[in-house]
Amino acid sequence: MNRRDLLTALAATSAITLPAMPLSALTSTDFPWEKRRMAVLGHDMAFVDTGTGDPVVMLHGNPTSSFLWRGVIPHLEGTHRVIAPDLIGMGNSAKPTDLAYTYADHAAHLHGLLDALDLQNVTLVIHDWGGALGFDWAMQNPGRVKAIAFMETIAPPVMPFESYEAMGPFGELFKAWRTPGTGEQMILEDNMFINEILGKQAVLTPLSDEVLTVYNSYYPDAASRAPLLAWPREVPIGGAPAETVGLTHRIAGFLTTSEIPKLLFNVTPGGITPEPAVQWMQANVPALTTVHLGPGVHFIQEDYPDEIGQGIADWLKTL
Repeated sequence: MNRRDLLTALAATSAITLPAMPLSALTSTDFPWEKRRMAVLGHDMAFVDTGTGDPVVMLHGNPTSSFLWRGVIPHLEGTHRVIAPDLIGMGNSAKPTDLAYTYADHAAHLHGLLDALDLQNVTLVIHDWGGALGFDWAMQNPGRVKAIAFMETIAPPVMPFESYEAMGPFGELFKAWRTPGTGEQMILEDNMFINEILGKQAVLTPLSDEVLTVYNSYYPDAASRAPLLAWPREVPIGGAPAETVGLTHRIAGFLTTSEIPKLLFNVTPGGITPEPAVQWMQANVPALTTVHLGPGVHFIQEDYPDEIGQGIADWLKTL
């Protein structure tokens, strides 16, 4: 299948139609970990640091925080040191107003934190933009990475997108988010990314009011949501931005050549990892194990926290 045929297949399968199934979402807001703080480039980075043993680093994306991993961490902290950072401007990390929150800003702060922690024999657990950041760090530090578990993240063959049209039903939404003024209204003022995308559209079971309140607590006003708007403007579409276009090509090269053990969790239909993408990775990515969790969209940690956490724990025992 060539790239154009693959993009056509991806677009055809990206419309979200979920079967009616009685599944339970992660409704608990329990978060028993007190976050550590470390200054990176003059800004405090907040992160969970719990357990002992080889480190497992969990990286979130947009518009979440380490709170996303609250149901996964308990399955691993008994046997590993689990580190779950909040990206700069997100969660409890500092929210400097002088940052544009580009990919480069996030990478400088997150990679600086991981380097300062001097982690070795790391298992990365990555989602959404946390995947791009994690793959990037792994490419720069291959000797420090033991394994990578990833899900619904920035990975081939979906990205980079050739055009808005190649994104299927999501194209018009991203075009609006990237339109000056329109994106600001939708994400900064109307808080669409948290209340609608995270809260309802990209989860199998809509988030409870209590869970949504916690997610929103990190972004109480329009100014605090600046990273939430910046991230969709970093998605590589039609050759721009050049930095993330190049990054996604490098990630593709890394995934298709690296022998580091990898574990992919996927759902149906998925958000940015639909079935054609899973099949492509199964055929092209070495040392890959895949686990299909069931129906779902994008924020699968909310729908399958125990399956993801125990799945990673069981997989690590085999390495």
